[in-house]
Amino acid sequence: MRIKFNGKTKELWTLWREGGTVKMIDQRLLPHRFEILTLTNHKETVEAIRDMAVRGAGAIGVAGGYGVAQAAIEAQNLNLKEFKKYVIEAADRLRKTRPTAVNLFHAIDRCIRVASKGGITERVVAVCSEADKIALEDLEASKKMGECGNALIDDGFRILTHCNAGALAFIDNGSALAPIRVAHRAGKHIFVYADETRPRSQGAKLTAWELQQEGIPYALIVDNAAGHYMHLGEVDFVIVGADRIAANGDTANKIGTYEKAVLARENRIPFYVAAPRMTFDLKCRSGDKIEIEKRNPDEVNWVWGADEKGNLTKVRISAEGTNALNPSFDVTPAKYITGFITDAGVLKPPFRLNIHEAFHPRKSSKT
Repeated sequence: MRIKFNGKTKELWTLWREGGTVKMIDQRLLPHRFEILTLTNHKETVEAIRDMAVRGAGAIGVAGGYGVAQAAIEAQNLNLKEFKKYVIEAADRLRKTRPTAVNLFHAIDRCIRVASKGGITERVVAVCSEADKIALEDLEASKKMGECGNALIDDGFRILTHCNAGALAFIDNGSALAPIRVAHRAGKHIFVYADETRPRSQGAKLTAWELQQEGIPYALIVDNAAGHYMHLGEVDFVIVGADRIAANGDTANKIGTYEKAVLARENRIPFYVAAPRMTFDLKCRSGDKIEIEKRNPDEVNWVWGADEKGNLTKVRISAEGTNALNPSFDVTPAKYITGFITDAGVLKPPFRLNIHEAFHPRKSSKT
């Protein structure tokens, strides 16, 4: 990801591992302050995921894998029985942080699987290697999604996004923002409408910041304005990310995504979901089986921002004692989705069949 910091432009990953330490951009402080968090043990990584210092399905998955690697390193001087117990307990802590994003569970399961064979040293090496492999796969998937999605974007397109599915939600490049980045760098004249995405305002705080860093033309809009611009004919394409995709194509993403999909259908605008195969949950038959995370009502009643002096400030926006509901995600039925931009190509309906084919490609017959 391209970042302008202290007068210099540099390329940086959202998070990475250095031995038993995990480092990540603290997304809670953006765009007002840029800081790198240093997490020295798996419990600190658990809290970073839970408190959304890192967020986005891809980045959460990588952080989960790194957390298991940290636990394995921490337990390397125990006996085998204690080692297994320690790593399993760490994995359980990580699983309980964010229930909707399936990448987290896939990554943890992969790391636990390779930790089940050999001596302790061999297991530690295997877990660390698997966690690093997940991160590199995440990076490669983002590149492929960028290339596939760019083919769908015409010169002059005005594109609507929701929440943040950029490099900050991944290791780099992103899912929904990856095609936008590639299109911009290819010289296409595009414009992005970035939904603010209440209550945590990831669109305002993160997507707008990423677009600004890249020099991509954009405008921040309130969530309720998307339909207005669609009705005026000023949106040509909608692209969002995903946190879990069921086997039939039903998709869980940041709250408000369902509304955008319905509006896009009504206004005959293509609505695409960008996500790697790691975000698909083939064990989940449909969207009504996806657990929707409920977060603290304080996120609705209060907002964080910077005052005129740049100091981070928390401000209440509702009456004292207001009851607030705060579902973090909603589910968009597959019928509203034009296609999925994945690391295996663009998947079109019928989704159940084509999603299955993306994971189990037929072997070409020899002639």
